[in-house]
Amino acid sequence: MQSRGIGALTLAIVIGMAFGNLAPARWLDAAAPGFTFAKQTLLRLGIVLYGLRIGFHDVAAIGVAGVLIDALVLAGTFALAARLGPRMFGLDAATSMLVGAGGAICGAAAVMATAPVVRARDEQVAVAVATVVVFGTAAMFVYPALHALAGALGLGISPLHYGVYAGSTVHEVAQVVVAGRAVGEQAADVAVVTKMVRVMMLAPFLLLLSAWLARRSTQPAMDAKPARLHVPWFALGFIAVAAFHSAGVLPARAVAVGIELDGLVLATAMAALGAGTRLDAIRRAGLRPLLLAGLLFVWLIVGGLAINAAVWVLLG
Repeated sequence: MQSRGIGALTLAIVIGMAFGNLAPARWLDAAAPGFTFAKQTLLRLGIVLYGLRIGFHDVAAIGVAGVLIDALVLAGTFALAARLGPRMFGLDAATSMLVGAGGAICGAAAVMATAPVVRARDEQVAVAVATVVVFGTAAMFVYPALHALAGALGLGISPLHYGVYAGSTVHEVAQVVVAGRAVGEQAADVAVVTKMVRVMMLAPFLLLLSAWLARRSTQPAMDAKPARLHVPWFALGFIAVAAFHSAGVLPARAVAVGIELDGLVLATAMAALGAGTRLDAIRRAGLRPLLLAGLLFVWLIVGGLAINAAVWVLLG
């Protein structure tokens, strides 16, 4: 399944949703405390351990251009979702930001990491993950087709440029691997490195988002106290773990075990999230989240290409 771009997180939420919607009520009631623990504690632990997948040395592999492209795509995608979701599609702010985070950073993992910061409900998270599945899957076929079309038109794209383009704009890591390998191993390697640098931006993104939401919630009244900034501890933990991993102080075996544990922890959290999601709530959300995600998908392809081209021209 992973080779087809369907990661463990996506599969876990599907299994969880099936259980949550088909299991007897007494089973769900008995499992409720465990689901709560998984959605809260295990989720945050999983985000912290995600830092074991990142190395700061990855930044050097794609240079300043790759990092700048990642940052611009991230900022542009999230800003577009946060603004157009409520204004154009009538979505609530939390759903808009979750859809934006999923497209801007790293798919389902980013949605789950952003959910506590925006205080999203389970069904809002499930809807946002669904958009990642739909358009991330489409990206696996669209990007290689665009590369082939460019070649047919005599517009040769190097593995470096294609890899950075795919890594900076495709949703999930697994989907980036598929889109890259369809063109070649070199393109896939560059795409994965670019994607992982984009994942590294998750922690500062969460810190900035938390600060922005705290500022927005400040009341204009003269006697109102400024809203308290809630710094997500798991974002700081993510940075710390990534720093230790980059420093090379962790044994390779410990890193490997940690990554396996992280996959299990995140999948458990995702399954619990799915179990708490009712299909009728997703149906009530309607097509609007998909329309927003579709607009972001077009932006990632077209706008992302424009950002890539502009930065490569400026920085060479």
